[in-house]
Amino acid sequence: MSAMNASPPLVETVRQAAQPLTGDRADYDALLELVADARLVLLGEASHGTHEFYKARCEITKRLLQDKGFTAVAVEADWPAAHRVNCYVRGVGSDQTANEALGEFQRFPTWMWRNADVLDFVGWLRAYNDQLARYADKVGFYGLDLYSLYGSIQAVLRYLDKVDPEAASRARYRYGCFEDFGEDSHEYGHAASFDLSASCEQEAIDQLIELRRSAADYARRDGRVAEDERFFAEQNARVVKNAEEYYRSMFRGRVSSWNLRDQHMATTLQALMDHLSRLPGRPARLVVWAHNSHLGDARATEVSEHGEWNVGQLVRERCGAEAVLVGFSTYSGTVTAASNWDEPPRRRQVRPALDESYEAMFHAVAGPDFYLRLRGGTERLVLGLRQPRLERAIGVVYRPETERLSHYFRARLSDQFDAVLHFDQTRAVEPLERMAGWNRGEVPETYPTAV
Repeated sequence: MSAMNASPPLVETVRQAAQPLTGDRADYDALLELVADARLVLLGEASHGTHEFYKARCEITKRLLQDKGFTAVAVEADWPAAHRVNCYVRGVGSDQTANEALGEFQRFPTWMWRNADVLDFVGWLRAYNDQLARYADKVGFYGLDLYSLYGSIQAVLRYLDKVDPEAASRARYRYGCFEDFGEDSHEYGHAASFDLSASCEQEAIDQLIELRRSAADYARRDGRVAEDERFFAEQNARVVKNAEEYYRSMFRGRVSSWNLRDQHMATTLQALMDHLSRLPGRPARLVVWAHNSHLGDARATEVSEHGEWNVGQLVRERCGAEAVLVGFSTYSGTVTAASNWDEPPRRRQVRPALDESYEAMFHAVAGPDFYLRLRGGTERLVLGLRQPRLERAIGVVYRPETERLSHYFRARLSDQFDAVLHFDQTRAVEPLERMAGWNRGEVPETYPTAV
């Protein structure tokens, strides 16, 4: 049964509320009106490999920086790798180009950040910041994730070598606990989860505590830049502490590790807000980029029944209406994704959405691309989209052969997001390093007619 036949009144309600996206700069005026004075705008994505999602987030972010005075961008990426970009866009790093600044994104999935859309945005952000005279006014670029256990250890040591060699020696002794695992975070997690004597938990905690105790002294040494460097180092120590726990938790089950990761991202976001709010200049207002599954309120999805929470839920609980949650969706097209974890990316065909999904219902609207405001929408729209339906989520792995089980979950859309952007037919994001498999792509299922 088609989405139109299943619920024609709701499809018509959505059609009446939908605002077409035409590619004009004014497309996002209504979203900026919804944002108003909010301090956080969370921009999702329904896959980690769709060009239209990246492009829209870039364009919306530019508007938020230029027209709304937002002060930083925080993304679902490792803290040290994003910090290299942060230095470049603020004009204090050694990289000469945006491509070089993205050079630390070498861990799978590299295409999430080493792609053409992000490259263009990083170049634009550097040019935007170059027009601002004061360092305090320049827009920062930050990572929220915790996978960088060993990268963050090295960053802490580099910082302490510069500001406090004696403290660096103590840190090397503590972090030496991790050396037996050859910089293999998963190997560490496996060993520590079954042998408490192998755990480096206390060493990671002790190092974070010492860095915090020395923070005031380090920050006084050279003004604003020193304060930023101190915050960067402390956050890396926090990453080590939380990543250590995360990799141990992976062997206890999905819910535990998922919650730890999203708790870390939400805590990092709050730490960023606090740090940027203490510094002179504009009030801290942040744009966040991450997957829908992290940024849509988990309480409106079936995962909450299993005890999962996410960044969107934690932010809403803390900030209320000061946070705006924006979801993205697509019906079909292509996506950059791997078939299995740690395999090369391919340009893959995205199957048309299942009939009982939100994506299929949006396809029936025949937009083809539109913006839909949910917060403050009509009662008929809000109630209609509060009925549970399937919603698709494609991460860095896409398995169309098991799509219903692997990529769909039930959600109540009007409780999950404040607004949604739907792009009906989408195409794969372009990796900066194109492998043969990506260039070939997949043969459409309708080959040879390709109808």
